[in-house]
Amino acid sequence: MRTPAADTLYPCPFSKGYGIPSRQAWLMLKIFALYRFVTASLFSMLFYLRFGPSLLGAYDAALYQFASAAYLAISLIAGPIAFRQRLGYARLAQIFIFTDIVLVTLMMHASGGVGSGIGILLAISIAAGGLLVGGRCAILFAALASLAILAEELYAIQTRAFETTTLTYAGMLGVAFFSIAFLSVILAQRAEQAAILAQRHEQTIARLESLNRYIIQHLQSGIMIVDDRQATQLSNQSALRLLGLERQPQALAEISPQLQQAFEMWRERREQDFAIVSLPDRSEIQVQFSALAVEEETLNMMIFEDIALYNQRLQQSKLASLGRLTASIAHEIRNPLAAISHAGQLLAESRALDAQDLRLTEIIRIHCQRVNGIIEDILKLSRRAPSQKQKIVLDQWLPAYLSEQRLNLGLAEDTFKLSFQTRALAACIDAGHLKQILDNLCANALKYGRPEAGPILVEAGMAQGSPYISVIDNGPGIGADNLQHLFEPFFTTSHQGTGLGLYISKELAELNRAELNYAPGEKSCFTLLLANADRAAIEI
Repeated sequence: MRTPAADTLYPCPFSKGYGIPSRQAWLMLKIFALYRFVTASLFSMLFYLRFGPSLLGAYDAALYQFASAAYLAISLIAGPIAFRQRLGYARLAQIFIFTDIVLVTLMMHASGGVGSGIGILLAISIAAGGLLVGGRCAILFAALASLAILAEELYAIQTRAFETTTLTYAGMLGVAFFSIAFLSVILAQRAEQAAILAQRHEQTIARLESLNRYIIQHLQSGIMIVDDRQATQLSNQSALRLLGLERQPQALAEISPQLQQAFEMWRERREQDFAIVSLPDRSEIQVQFSALAVEEETLNMMIFEDIALYNQRLQQSKLASLGRLTASIAHEIRNPLAAISHAGQLLAESRALDAQDLRLTEIIRIHCQRVNGIIEDILKLSRRAPSQKQKIVLDQWLPAYLSEQRLNLGLAEDTFKLSFQTRALAACIDAGHLKQILDNLCANALKYGRPEAGPILVEAGMAQGSPYISVIDNGPGIGADNLQHLFEPFFTTSHQGTGLGLYISKELAELNRAELNYAPGEKSCFTLLLANADRAAIEI
């Protein structure tokens, strides 16, 4: 991409900061070259054709012939050079202005001086100098033209070449040249400011377009734009992924006949803007239609969403309502439970109880603690804060986490073994939720995974384009009969557990767009597949 500096010319050596857009500068130079050619041709033709009385060359015909021929020759030579841009712009523009000042002054003297009226043509050259070169050089051109006119008049007075001399008119021409120079500089500066402003607006529009394109491509929902002929105009990566396509299709018929039919039905009845479409691979997606009015053309937008994700959100909404209900029930149970626990403790302090009765009070205490633990877990689940996702570098986070675990639980150095299958792993997840998930997995590994038989392996790597963390212990694994109930609430194989640890971990994982799975085998292996922070989608 060309930089703004490469598209700007700075032709005046005395005004380094004054620039002209390259394309605009060469266009004005070509126009001025055509003007010079036409003017030089007219000077020669009018002199030689002699249609009537003429002042051209009236004082010195030989000087006029030389000056007009030189003017025409320079115009013929410099014109093609300007159009083909074979010479530097600044040098070519300066040559044009300097030759105009010299040769027009000579033709003016040969035609009878300032009174001939030819000198007024220098005003056009001075104005052109202000537009083509600009800056302080425009004032320099005006000064040179004024000096040339005054010098010619003084020479005429000294040599008594003409019967009458007009120094006053020459002075007025000089003032006109300076006025035109100042005006052309002001106009050129305004043109430059307008060009800079337009360039800034163009850059802003380009940045906004790039930003919009980035956002559309990284949206979680699939977006596709089609026209009224069902031709595809735009589609993001999420749409291609949901539709199972490798490239953007040309028309809706290439995707699914059912999608094409749903689009046609929506065109007929706009209120039916929602449909569930089956794809050729027998998967289903949700699609929503809407119209986009763009200038003279009407486009149509389709928003695709995975049915599984839609059902997951619906399930999360139901679970949130159920969580609020269970939290209310837990609060109601907590007060009578506390009364039962307190009564049991007071009863256990009675000296009239025998050993069998004391055993019964111990049972009351143990089960009160268990029910209280269940209530605490339910309340934690209902008070779960929204996910505050952030980029976590697992290469740094995991060693610090395991070191903290060993220190807090008083474990030996070789209790956990950390292994990285891939380095530079970055996950997008709430750090607190990740810690809570790993706390549950590591606690289960320490409780059921026979840590005395060897270290618990914590493995990190990359799978399916996303980072993962696996916790592998030495336990016998989970039986086939229990696998289908593994992540259900209140399911546990221990008489002391609440059965909510894995359920909460699963819920926290889904809240962060992660997956928690169990891989059956000789050892117990729980794998947490995380969202890749380097290519995370924008959720809406």
